Formats: sequence, C-alpha cells, structure tokens
Amino acid sequence: MQDPNADTEWNDVLRAKGIIPPKEKEVSEEDIVNILETTIQNKTSGKSFEDMSLDELNEKEDDIDEEEERIFEEYRRQRMAEMRQAQLKARFGEVREISKVDYVTEVNKAGEGVWVVLHVYKQAIPLCKLINQHLSALAQKFPDVKFLKSVSSVCIPNYPDKNLPTLFVYYEGDLKKQYVGPMVFGGMNFKQDELEWMLSEVGVLKTELEAPPKQEIRDVMDSALRQSGRGDDDSDEDDW
Repeated sequence: MQDPNADTEWNDVLRAKGIIPPKEKEVSEEDIVNILETTIQNKTSGKSFEDMSLDELNEKEDDIDEEEERIFEEYRRQRMAEMRQAQLKARFGEVREISKVDYVTEVNKAGEGVWVVLHVYKQAIPLCKLINQHLSALAQKFPDVKFLKSVSSVCIPNYPDKNLPTLFVYYEGDLKKQYVGPMVFGGMNFKQDELEWMLSEVGVLKTELEAPPKQEIRDVMDSALRQSGRGDDDSDEDDW
C-alpha cells in the first residue's frame, strides 16, 4: 500500500478530495526552539531568556529540564560574553597623568583598537585648565577611550607655551591628529560639546550630538589650522 505521507501527485489528488488526511507538517529546528521558548516563558512569568540578566538566568537554572538546557546554556554564555566585553571597554574612565618615560607604555603599547587622547598642558594657562575639566567629563562618558595629560616641561623639553594647549590623538600607537594652540580651540568659551564633536570627527568616540555645537567656532578652528600650516603628521617634537 502506498505511503499516504509520500509526496506524489496521486496523494495530492487524494488529499484535495479529502480521501486521505493532509500531510503532517514537518517540525523544523526553529519550530522546536520556538516551542521551548514558549514553555520557558510560561515557566518564568512570561520573561524570555533573551531578556534576562546573568543573575536571573542563574536563578532559573534549577527550574529547567533537559530539553531546555542547551538553549539555557547558550543564553548564559552570551550574557557572560557581553559582560566581559563591557568590562574591557570600560577599563579607563579617567584622565591619567604621565611623564615622558611613560609614553611608550601608555601610547605606543596602548593596545589593539584603543584610541588615546594626550593633552600637553600647563596648569597656569586657563585654557589648559578648562580643557582638562572637559577631558575629565569625557573620560567618564567614554570609558573605552584612554585620556592622558602631561605637563609640557615634563614631557617635551622647551615646548613653546604659545602651542598650549595641545592635543595629540593616537590610534593603536599611531598619531592620527593634533590640535595645537589656543586659536584651534576658540578661547575660553570652548565648550565640552565642542571638544566631543572634534574627537568624534576623528573617530575617537561615537557622539550622540547631531551637529557641531557652534559652527562659528568650527570655522575659526579650520581657518587657524590652514594659517598655521600644520598638517596631521607635523609636530614640534618628533618624540611625541
């Protein structure tokens, strides 16, 4: 006798006429996962594994049966990986003071995928003090970026005060951008959002700002850079 579940034209005709029942739908692996997920949600007051924290997953470990164990372990591994990634990204969070002897370790060997922003300053210069305040706030806001500062006379001997403040931006140890002198920053009206925007344009951080905070400041900065003739690769001291 012919198998009523076989895929044949004759069986299709018989099914169409109601002589044999419709073919049973094959259950895929996705269907099984969905069924298990529904069961899990019912057991956990409607909250799926996907929405649980690692602590919640650990609490539910004793409530799952053998069928659910594979999915449970997958979600737990995913949560642990997310936590490790977050810890790696949040390993900075402050502006650290360095000297010239720290440069190789803190900048050249900062690590793969790490952006470094180094502020060369003097505390007696008001604009330097202001930028240090902005950097402290940004370091907390973007803890995956390494923010550093160093007194000019300590890190670059004979570095002219007229070039202060100076920001050097590095990625994986390579100099990507430099901002030199007070004209670049627009004076004491320079805002934290403006500094955040500047760094976002280089790729240091991902800002939620939708536009430059002050377009006229950006125009002054661009003009000052053109007049100074300083390119991204130029510096008064080759060691930095």
